[in-house]
Amino acid sequence: MMQRALIFFSSNPIALRLSTPTPPPVNAVFPKRNGGWIAPSSSFLLPLLRLQNYQHTFSPLLCSASDSVTNQPKMASQDEQDPRISKISSAIRVIPDFPKPGILFQDITTLLLDTKAFRDTIDLFVERYREKDISVVAGIEARGFIFGPPIALAIGAKFVPMRKPNKLPGEVISEEYSLEYGTDKMEMHVGAVQAGERALIIDDLVATGGTLCAAVRLLERVGVHVVECACVIELPELKGRERLGETPLFVLVSST
Repeated sequence: MMQRALIFFSSNPIALRLSTPTPPPVNAVFPKRNGGWIAPSSSFLLPLLRLQNYQHTFSPLLCSASDSVTNQPKMASQDEQDPRISKISSAIRVIPDFPKPGILFQDITTLLLDTKAFRDTIDLFVERYREKDISVVAGIEARGFIFGPPIALAIGAKFVPMRKPNKLPGEVISEEYSLEYGTDKMEMHVGAVQAGERALIIDDLVATGGTLCAAVRLLERVGVHVVECACVIELPELKGRERLGETPLFVLVSST
């Protein structure tokens, strides 16, 4: 199974990242952890994917019906860097060559040990979503279960776990999504959400965007409006943001 909290080394000199001096250009997106800015990457095509639940082929695989509107990057305090962001970034440990050589693992357990950084992480999300009339916070297994419940409590929403197959005891609705090799499924309880509700999807990290897309499709199938997806960390070179299509994505830290 693909590790989601991964960033791959590349020796390719033609990388899809550009650095520009401060101040950022008009179309600048989000700050790098070590300074500078990352410009938006160009669109790309994904392979055809056959999803059993839909009985037709998606190309490219996007979360919403249309991919005509580019998902514009959203970061905490875009206009003026919030001092809390740098502390959150520094609290995240990067472990090289885990789970195998050539991979940098973004370890949020050290963030959880830092009570101030952990609280600031929750507060930044709460400040963004408190007034957005969100009734559902959907957390993706497993680290979405860490950040989702405190956010849900603070904004007065219910928390809905989005789980791997055969983990929920009641009747479930499922959504299949593609991995690098093969497929996986995401499930939630039937009746956990109602048509017309407004949802926030939360996870610790967005890499290729496969699980976030599956969560969006699962909620939209039952008539829920997905207001936004939110993650602590983004790995921009894996282009998960592009895969989300029109569904907004908000992140605190861009890892490069």
